[in-house]
Amino acid sequence: MIARTLHEFIEEAFRRAVEAGDLSPGELPPFALERPRVKEHGHWATNVALLLASDRKGRPREIAEALVRHLPDSEGRLERVEVAGPGFINFTLGLPWMREELVRLAEAGEGYGRWELVAGTRLQVEFVSANPVGPLHVGHGRWAALGDAIASLLEAVGYRVEREFYVNDFGNQMDIFAASVEARYLELLGLEVEFPEDGYRGEYIRAIAAEILASEGGSWKDRPTEERRLAFRELAYAQVMEHLKSTLHRFGVDFDVWFSERSLHESGALDRVLEKLRGAGLAYEKDGALWMATSRFGDDKDRVLLRSNGTPTYFASDIAYHLNKLERGLEHIIDLWGADHHGYAKRMQAAMQALGHPGVLEIIIGQLVNLKRGGEPVRMSKRTGEMITFEELLDEVGRDAARYFFLTRSQDSAVDFDIELAKQQSQDNPVYYVQYAHARICSILRYAEEQGHDAAEAVPPPEVLGRLGEEEELDLALKLFEYEELVRSCAQDRAPHRLTRYLEETAALFHYFYTKHRVITEDSELSRARLFLCKCTRQVLRNCLGLLGVSAPESM
Repeated sequence: MIARTLHEFIEEAFRRAVEAGDLSPGELPPFALERPRVKEHGHWATNVALLLASDRKGRPREIAEALVRHLPDSEGRLERVEVAGPGFINFTLGLPWMREELVRLAEAGEGYGRWELVAGTRLQVEFVSANPVGPLHVGHGRWAALGDAIASLLEAVGYRVEREFYVNDFGNQMDIFAASVEARYLELLGLEVEFPEDGYRGEYIRAIAAEILASEGGSWKDRPTEERRLAFRELAYAQVMEHLKSTLHRFGVDFDVWFSERSLHESGALDRVLEKLRGAGLAYEKDGALWMATSRFGDDKDRVLLRSNGTPTYFASDIAYHLNKLERGLEHIIDLWGADHHGYAKRMQAAMQALGHPGVLEIIIGQLVNLKRGGEPVRMSKRTGEMITFEELLDEVGRDAARYFFLTRSQDSAVDFDIELAKQQSQDNPVYYVQYAHARICSILRYAEEQGHDAAEAVPPPEVLGRLGEEEELDLALKLFEYEELVRSCAQDRAPHRLTRYLEETAALFHYFYTKHRVITEDSELSRARLFLCKCTRQVLRNCLGLLGVSAPESM
């Protein structure tokens, strides 16, 4: 691959320059390879000389010139290498190398863009993890798209990834949930009951109660309150979980593990962790409560594990939960939390460090979604008069638009989601614009077959590929070659949003190429070459959309 080979060239040049005494010994810092914005600056550029100058207090241009002098023989792959500006090194690729790369892309197929960087390291991504007492909100939808895309990117670079949903099915919220459903159930039977003051009042509670009534009849009407609430808690919980799993499956998100918080308490795992903390001198009694000394490990203050009434905090449960993950053999853990958990991250990091696992837990905070309709904010559902649920949004815009729109911004930025734009079939809708590029290529290939061309030809011979050389053809090919390095950097930085920008830029270059040049012409060799470029573009679009969980339609 081009980016990897250029990295190797620079690393070899650095080694040779040090051996020759032209550069002082030391480590080669991590450096970037990027496509210059100005075409006259070549096809790829690196800032490595500026980084070396910063480390060695040298002159960047002199360092860049030393590196260029010691570059290994590229065997014709590089047409030109220049030092520019304060010390950037610009590389211009030779046309034969570009054509070789197109062949490699085609031969790799679905594997193009995949790496083996970490040799199967076990990693877990935990995301969504909504409370099982109500429907998913739109923010959960964003975190589902984000978590699943990050997991797919990590798989693409070689991790063995496990997707996990933590079910918060323990504590007072479950009792309030049961009492709320019970009250609606009795109301449906015609009884006047006092609704719990802190109960859940959403219309979904009435729907759950109605489903229990339909399946159980009025058999629970005269049962003791405690027995009825215990039963309703489990019946309602099962309903919500089934619906939650179904909604996420529709969205293309399926979890490997659904972990119950309740199991931590029932198995004694929480008690064992508290004893471990006491034994290690990390927990102490104060004001009748049990505290953990997290301030010794970077937290801004110590945190309560057991309240004065003996009930555990969420923090205590979370410590037990994360130790359970490590006991399962996971080597790295990524938690995706909502914006309301921002202040919680430091204490969990401190707890893991205190227990001897620094650096194992990585926490990503996902920001919220601002729903709009035609540019105007929208907060209430027309159907229920309540908050718009994720399921309602999914019903209205569909899986592809929802996933794509959720992933258009970095997780540390809020997303403005315009429902009307997401439904448009126009180039203003980014997901439609990208999918249309893929569908257009499929249409071109079908037309080529109708005209007697072999659109299924795997790789044309060199003399045919040699016909590619127009500016728009080369611009498109160079964009395709960015994809592999992009996958690696997006996985490393947990940044799937960059893939959406890349898709839109690639689609734009393809559409421009198509408007400037006929693919099927009277020149048979030229047609074969351009069909091959189209197929390579289709492959990259499909691979990239697949990482986002968005379909690549063949017709629209």
